[in-house]
Amino acid sequence: MNSSTNTPTITVFGSSRPCEGELEYRQAYEVGSMLARAGFVICNGGYGGTMEASARGAKEAGGTTIGVTVAAFRRDANRWIDREIRTGTLVERIQRLVELGDAYVVLKGGTGTLLELAYVWEFINKGLIPEKPIVVVGDFWNGVVATLREELMWEGMEDCTRFIHLAATPTACAEHLRRRLFKRTD
Repeated sequence: MNSSTNTPTITVFGSSRPCEGELEYRQAYEVGSMLARAGFVICNGGYGGTMEASARGAKEAGGTTIGVTVAAFRRDANRWIDREIRTGTLVERIQRLVELGDAYVVLKGGTGTLLELAYVWEFINKGLIPEKPIVVVGDFWNGVVATLREELMWEGMEDCTRFIHLAATPTACAEHLRRRLFKRTD
């Protein structure tokens, strides 16, 4: 939980490529907006694309945002970030994003987003960090999740995909996280 507000923080992972007006940007904006309205702080990588969109959605809904940036990139956080945390390396950035999150939302993205999803998923799967909700929004990652479920079951291993919740829409994502993280107050 965010120590200054005692409010759960949701770390959002996604692509830096989408621009305003594109479907992925609009979806990330809606995720940020819906999560802020549900009472969450939004945390992300702090730059453009889905990071900007989710932070913008949160801010325009009256929420609070955190951006974790990397000194090596030599760029400042986008204007929708309230608090910038600057790390030295990309690895430190991922670690900090994971540490800050009480839950994780994964949007469409490339290899960087895949790395973030795999990192948090594996650390939860191995018990290296406490189990926290991971929500994949949309259908972009469904094939990855299904392939791992089938392969690991074939190998006789436990279904590690039980840590992943598939949400078709930003609304379904926000409702799931509200139920999971505010379950004591409902």
